[in-house]
Amino acid sequence: MGQDEGPRELATVAVVGAGLSGLTAARALHRQGIDVIVLEAAERLGGRVLGETTALGSRLDLGGQWIGHDHHRVMELAAELGLTQYPMHTGPLPAVIDGPRRVKLPSLLPTVFILAGLEVFSRLATPERRNTTSVADWLRKVPSRTARRLLEVLAEISWTADVERMSVSTMTSMIRHQGGLRTMLSTKGGAQDSLLVEGAGALVEGLAAELGSRIRLGRRVVSVSQDEQGVTLETTSGRVHATKVILTVPPPMAARIAFQPQLPPERVDVQQHTYMGSVYKAIAVYEKPFWRQRCGGEFLVLDGPGRAVFDTTAPGGPGHLCVLVGGPEAREMDRLDAAGRRRAVLGSLAQHVGPEVLEPADWHEKSWHLDEYAGGGYMALPDIDATVQLPVSSAPLADIHWAGTETAHDHPGYLDGAIESGTRAAGEVTNALRG
Repeated sequence: MGQDEGPRELATVAVVGAGLSGLTAARALHRQGIDVIVLEAAERLGGRVLGETTALGSRLDLGGQWIGHDHHRVMELAAELGLTQYPMHTGPLPAVIDGPRRVKLPSLLPTVFILAGLEVFSRLATPERRNTTSVADWLRKVPSRTARRLLEVLAEISWTADVERMSVSTMTSMIRHQGGLRTMLSTKGGAQDSLLVEGAGALVEGLAAELGSRIRLGRRVVSVSQDEQGVTLETTSGRVHATKVILTVPPPMAARIAFQPQLPPERVDVQQHTYMGSVYKAIAVYEKPFWRQRCGGEFLVLDGPGRAVFDTTAPGGPGHLCVLVGGPEAREMDRLDAAGRRRAVLGSLAQHVGPEVLEPADWHEKSWHLDEYAGGGYMALPDIDATVQLPVSSAPLADIHWAGTETAHDHPGYLDGAIESGTRAAGEVTNALRG
C-alpha cells in the first residue's frame, strides 16, 4: 500500500514521539481542550523509558529511572499519579574495585583532586581551542594509571560518551548544566537520590492512560512539510495534517526525517553533528539484597568492562543490582551472548559480595545503542569538532516546535529535563494557537 492510499488524519497538534517529553506535552495540550495525536515509530510507549516486571513480581527500569534531589517535576508527576518514591540505599562513597583488588583511599586522591579542579574549571569561560581537545587526549596526561582509568569509567558512565569523540569543552559544559560533579556523581542528595517502587515506566503509563486512543504506535514519521495550510506529516501508515507539530525525538534520530522546506543550517548542524551515547544496562534480581550485610552493593569497577553498580532495591522488595556500562565498552558487550554478558558484569563482584551474585533469580538487560528508534542514551552528544552547544536550541521554526531532554535548561539528559521540555513546548503551542 502506498502512503497516499493509507488513512488520512486531521489534528490541531501532532506530537512526534511517545516518550516522557512527548506524552507530557500531549497531555498538557489535551487538558487545554486542544485536539492532539501522538505519533510513535516504535510498537511501545516510553522512548528512553522502559519498565518491566521481574519473575519475583517487582518492577524495574531498563531506561531512565533516577529522581535527583531537586527534580521537582518528576516528583510532582509521581505524586499526582499516586506512585511511591523511596531513597536509594547507599553509603557515603561507592567502593572502587579492580578485579579482586579494592582500591584504597591513597590511590584515589589524585582522582579527587582532578575532579575538584574540573568542578572549578566547568564554571569558567571555555576557550574555543578546547573544542578540538578530546577527553581521551586530556586523560592521557593524567600520570596515575588508576586515576586515569577511574576518570575514564566515570566519563563513560556519566555521559555514555566515546571519550575520543567528546571534547573537553563539551565535558565541562555538561558538568555545568547538570548541576556540577558532586550532584552528578552522588546518590543521596545528588542526581541518583531516589527511585519509584512502581518504576519510571509507571510515569509513562499514567500519562498514556489519560491520552488513550490519541496515541498511535508503529507510525514512524518519514517527512514533515510546511506550507500556508499548516504541516503535513507522512508516516509509514498514512498522512497526518496538523496546525502545529512538536518534535521530541533526539536530534540524530530526527535527521532521518525529510523536511520541506529544508531546515536552516543551524538546525541541520544539530542533527548531523550529534550522536547518541552508547549504554548497556542490566538488572540482576535476587530473593534478598544479601550484599547489604557484607560490603554493600555500590561499586565503580575498573576491570573490563568498566561499570557502575547500584543497589536499587525497593523497600521490602527482592534485591535489585543495577549495572551500567557506557561508551565503547558498552558496544563491546554486543559481541557476547546473554550468558557471556552476565558473566562479564557479575563475575568480579563475586569476590567482594559472595558467589550468590552469580546466580540471580531473574536477569533483565538492554543495549540502548541497538534500539532502532531511541538510537542510544542517555542523550545526544556533540561531535568533537562540532559547534553545537548543549542544551540544544528549542526555538520554533514556523509551525514546528522542539522538545526532548536535549532541549531542557534544567537537568538535560534526565527524566526531569524531558518533562520540562514537554511542558515548555506545550505552552509555546498553546500560546501560538490562541495568539
